[in-house]
Amino acid sequence: MLGSFFKKVKKSLTRTREVFGGLVDLVRGRGKVDKQFLTELEKRLYLADVGGAAVATIVDRVKQSFIDKEITGEVEEFVKKQLREMLSAPTQGVQFAGSGPTVIMIAGVNGSGKTTSIAKLANNLKLQGKKVCVAACDTFRAAAVEQLTIWSERIGVEIVKNQQGSDPAAVAHDACERVKAREFDVLIVDTAGRLHTQTHLMRELEKIHRIVQKQIPGAPHEVLLVLDATTGQNAIAQAEEFSKSVKCTGIILTKLDGTAKGGVIFGIKSKLGLPVKYIGVGEGLDDLDIFNPDEYVAALFEKT
Repeated sequence: MLGSFFKKVKKSLTRTREVFGGLVDLVRGRGKVDKQFLTELEKRLYLADVGGAAVATIVDRVKQSFIDKEITGEVEEFVKKQLREMLSAPTQGVQFAGSGPTVIMIAGVNGSGKTTSIAKLANNLKLQGKKVCVAACDTFRAAAVEQLTIWSERIGVEIVKNQQGSDPAAVAHDACERVKAREFDVLIVDTAGRLHTQTHLMRELEKIHRIVQKQIPGAPHEVLLVLDATTGQNAIAQAEEFSKSVKCTGIILTKLDGTAKGGVIFGIKSKLGLPVKYIGVGEGLDDLDIFNPDEYVAALFEKT
């Protein structure tokens, strides 16, 4: 049975579903696979911004399964099954530490929706009854600390900060000390919204990672990379570069409500093996949802 996530994501994926409509029209009611169909399937998956590696995997599976007589009904159900399996099992969101504070590092480029995603995540965790603290370690970008301060006050969570231009690692250190001393449940560590080509800022990200690791055993327990869905396949390139500096544990995919490129979610999983843990589907504080792959695929195949 489809739940509230399906209803919400169906509405937010309007533009992506328009693009996927061509794929749905192609596979719906079809029980036969031939060369012409496979060519068209490949074309429409590319148009849906699914990405090269994922497209090749799906087309090969459809072709081989028809040869092996695994496809006994409509092709649509088989394609949906492949897409669901590509996204893996449903996630429960943040994996909390067994004891002590859970440290969540947030990375991503400026403009990806990183600051608002931190606010939404902090609000989400607070509503779960968690005592949350935010570390404003993006001291490079003008107004970054101020923006996070405004969000923290609005939500009602504590913030550790310093002046713009100060050492981000020092802020991270102080935040770790505070959450240990005051028994916080969660520390969310913001990092500079760097471009993945900015080597000095990538090194700063690595330094913050080392600091929290030294201060709190097992930290960071999550390294979530914020990606803007509207950038399509470029989001995958960003994720690849960030993963070279720190071991990312999952993705927050933002701005799905404003793009036709929601198919990039399959490319991210296929190319990087990283789970999409949360998706952003609006501007409100409650518009960050734990990702459900079954309902996401079902929403894509709903006709507009």
